[in-house]
Amino acid sequence: MSVPQQRRLIFAHIDEPGYTNDIDCYVRNGGYEVLKKSVARKPEEIIDEVKKSGLRGRGGAGFPCGVKWSLVDRKSGKPIYLIVNADESEPGTFKDRYIMHQDPHQLIEGTMISCFANNVKQAYIYIRGEMPHGARILEKAIQEAREKNFVGQNILGTNYSCEIYVHRGAGAYICGEETGLIESLEGKRANPRIKPPYFPAVLGLYQCPTIVNNVETLCHVKHIADFGGEAYTKIGTPNNTGTRIFCVSGHVQKPGYYEFEAGKITMGQLLNEICGGPLPGRTFKAVIPGGSSAKILRFGERYKGKRKVGADMVDYDWGVEDVPMDFDSLAMIGTMGGSGGVIVMDDSVNMVEALANINAFYQHESCGQCTPCREGSLWMKKITTRMVHGTARAEDTALLKSVADQIPGRTICAFGEACSWPTQSFVAKFGDEFKSYHETKKAPKHEAALPLI
Repeated sequence: MSVPQQRRLIFAHIDEPGYTNDIDCYVRNGGYEVLKKSVARKPEEIIDEVKKSGLRGRGGAGFPCGVKWSLVDRKSGKPIYLIVNADESEPGTFKDRYIMHQDPHQLIEGTMISCFANNVKQAYIYIRGEMPHGARILEKAIQEAREKNFVGQNILGTNYSCEIYVHRGAGAYICGEETGLIESLEGKRANPRIKPPYFPAVLGLYQCPTIVNNVETLCHVKHIADFGGEAYTKIGTPNNTGTRIFCVSGHVQKPGYYEFEAGKITMGQLLNEICGGPLPGRTFKAVIPGGSSAKILRFGERYKGKRKVGADMVDYDWGVEDVPMDFDSLAMIGTMGGSGGVIVMDDSVNMVEALANINAFYQHESCGQCTPCREGSLWMKKITTRMVHGTARAEDTALLKSVADQIPGRTICAFGEACSWPTQSFVAKFGDEFKSYHETKKAPKHEAALPLI
């Protein structure tokens, strides 16, 4: 099977020799032409194009963008806000920062088209605190766009006005969750809100209707407005339209970011052909396909079932290498496409130690609002930390699973799932390593007296 070529739509100019992130370079390459055409159209026409395109959010959940827009309360009389989620806090994900660093005006143009379509007069780019350089680039780009009347009052001679502001967060993973982000933007502790009633489309920023979209998602809107929703559906596969950017890190010879049509490349093609395969003398052991919160896959496993192809249901029998890289195929085998962060582990990795690292991260990032998450993430971290640095016990495997199983579905936001899925999947896929760890990893004598948890 031949390996497909990259289809660089969002990353068309990323790393392109001579391409700079100033507005003059962007305009020379056709920048803001789509915005000029869009403000001459009816806003509802653009919304219809986005619905027709089937664009799904690229931030993690894969929720249809057009559906999200259609849920916005337009009858309340309150102002509608748009927030660009540029937090990009999922470990293993590093695509949005390259857009902001190297092609910020693409994001601004996509944001302005989305604002016009939804009658938004004020938009915010919520950027992660660890990206100060990206924030400075965006501030400069917005000012350049304002000077040329692409942002601000009476855009391009029309009656439409809209401002964009950059807001820097403090570097909290929980601010990637849309209601936690909104709380932070309002100047409060980033505790996610209960849904219902606080669906952002109805009660979002300042209790007004609010749209929250990821950076990559809004860049896609620009291209949909350019060549139309129908043409966009020809890219990718049914229900997984457009391109996807994959951020590949870990034990491959050529890690990096790659953009392909969604569902047109398999995991094996991506890792072996595009990324050069495993490191010399190594073999692939596991892969996390959608950022660290996605469930891990073990190489050598088979996945069987039925899937829809056109109007027919057909059987599939896949190894990890055979899985198409799209939202639905990954969901069928028990994981998710998430934010596109593909984390690769080879046979040199100890899975108990890898999970201990992940658990420490999620315990640190829990907002602490919900007891199952606050206590569960802490105990999972304590158990795996003790296993690695203290005394591992044969019963730890069952204890870890028991704690992890009591978190999902019992929290206000999806962080409960995000922190429990790694433990659930690591134990399920590599239970043999966890059960034998107390034998293979004896505690050093000076640590043997550590209290058992």
